[in-house]
Amino acid sequence: MALLRTPTAHQDDRAAGVLLAAACGDALGVPYEFRPRLTRNQTPQMIGGGLGPYAPGEYSDDTQMAVCIAQALVDTQPVAIQDHHVLNEIADNFLTWYTTGATDIGAQTRSVLSKARYDVATPWSASVLLRESRTRWQLGRPSAGTGSLMRTAPVALYDLHDPEETAEAARLVSDLTHADPQAGDACVIWCEGIRHAVLRADFQGVRKGVELLPEQRRAWWHTRLDEAEAQDPHTFPNNGYVVSALQAAWSAITRTPVPANNPAKGVFAADHLRLALEAAVRAGHDTDTVAAIAGALLGARWGASAVPWHWQRSVHGWPDITARDLISLGVRISHQNQPDRQGWPLAERHPRNIDALKPYQVAHPHDDGVILGNLPLADLDPADLEVNAVVSLCRVGSSDFAHIPDRDHLQIWLIDRPGANAHGHYTLDQAARAVHGLRQEGKRVLLHCAAGRSRTPTAAARYSGLLGIDPATAMTDVCKALSPNRPWVNFELERFVFDLAGTAQPPVSERVWNTRTTLNPRSAKE
Repeated sequence: MALLRTPTAHQDDRAAGVLLAAACGDALGVPYEFRPRLTRNQTPQMIGGGLGPYAPGEYSDDTQMAVCIAQALVDTQPVAIQDHHVLNEIADNFLTWYTTGATDIGAQTRSVLSKARYDVATPWSASVLLRESRTRWQLGRPSAGTGSLMRTAPVALYDLHDPEETAEAARLVSDLTHADPQAGDACVIWCEGIRHAVLRADFQGVRKGVELLPEQRRAWWHTRLDEAEAQDPHTFPNNGYVVSALQAAWSAITRTPVPANNPAKGVFAADHLRLALEAAVRAGHDTDTVAAIAGALLGARWGASAVPWHWQRSVHGWPDITARDLISLGVRISHQNQPDRQGWPLAERHPRNIDALKPYQVAHPHDDGVILGNLPLADLDPADLEVNAVVSLCRVGSSDFAHIPDRDHLQIWLIDRPGANAHGHYTLDQAARAVHGLRQEGKRVLLHCAAGRSRTPTAAARYSGLLGIDPATAMTDVCKALSPNRPWVNFELERFVFDLAGTAQPPVSERVWNTRTTLNPRSAKE
């Protein structure tokens, strides 16, 4: 294994996005699997149904099996996936899922797992799966379905700095149920695409993945990728076949234009994740699988911060997994289950800022159903915090605000440091829209960050913008309301508020709110 290096904040965001976006693609595709193909004018929604039938936002076997791998990778010591203990943990999780949690299962996967289930002569379940899978392929039975590609994403996160090790692991985990070399090749290509995207924030890793294959198969795969880049996703209708599924997913990603950022018109480059996943669903046939495959790579490129808030709120599935869990699993795998200095993402209680240890809360000046505050509010008795939904703009512990249902506790990936947000306009807008959406449902919402001084007022001001308040008035009124808490407004986040409204930001000397609050000195210099 390569030596673990400390990921950047952007790389953490992208690692967090891999399983989350894959699950969102899966849940988005569930209602349309094997049904008439959606037209370009129809927008897929997480409405549930499908082959399960599934609840709205519930993902299928694609993500269920990925979670089996992910949980094995965080439950074992950080050694190579090829280690028999790790591989056996994955195999055991597959078998447990097969007997207790599978809501749907592909024919090839079922064939292998059903035979292995009854073999008690071998103590290592991974060796039984490998034997059954390889025997099936050697006998000429179909073994190139999508069952291994759809679940491969966690493997890509485990050893981010070693492409050869990742490729070897991807093929071996594929072989547990799908021993056809084409299935293994597809997993190698896609894992390299994901691994590279997490590190570099581009899609070039897919082509680099082809170079990790045996030389005699590289030209064939480059041709398949060329075809995908030249044709729309629906032109690969046999997407129950691993090669066609990869082509459909790659087509959806590469043929969906990346929007040019125009915050004032609500257009963001990060929208590429959503638009490409919608295109993947429109491929038709095995819609959830194609979209899950595409989602893993899109999440690796764009990050958790690019996943729409309402998707994050809805997505869930076996075994009682939510968006928060998917984010945590992705980060933990990429960190080889080692938390950072603050214990994130494993700590039950995230450390409070030393200068913000006391709870602080105040009503939003333009909507008293929104409470503005800080993270120490999680320490209050729920009866003293009269909210039933929370939008967190900072890291929180797994037990912070535990009385709020997971569905109503949204965590928006916003960093209070200029230049640190991969999609700052989009993320700030999503935070405000999350508050707006929850309020439309009649929820009483807490909007908070660590100290309640920078992210909170800017997200609150953007929410005011959604209510029709101009940004200068919004910033003035919000900062006045928060003035006892001494807000220090991050100049970049403040600028995002004005950009989103399509309004020029006034010079520092003309900003009324500066006379009513403590201004971050860095802001004045800018």
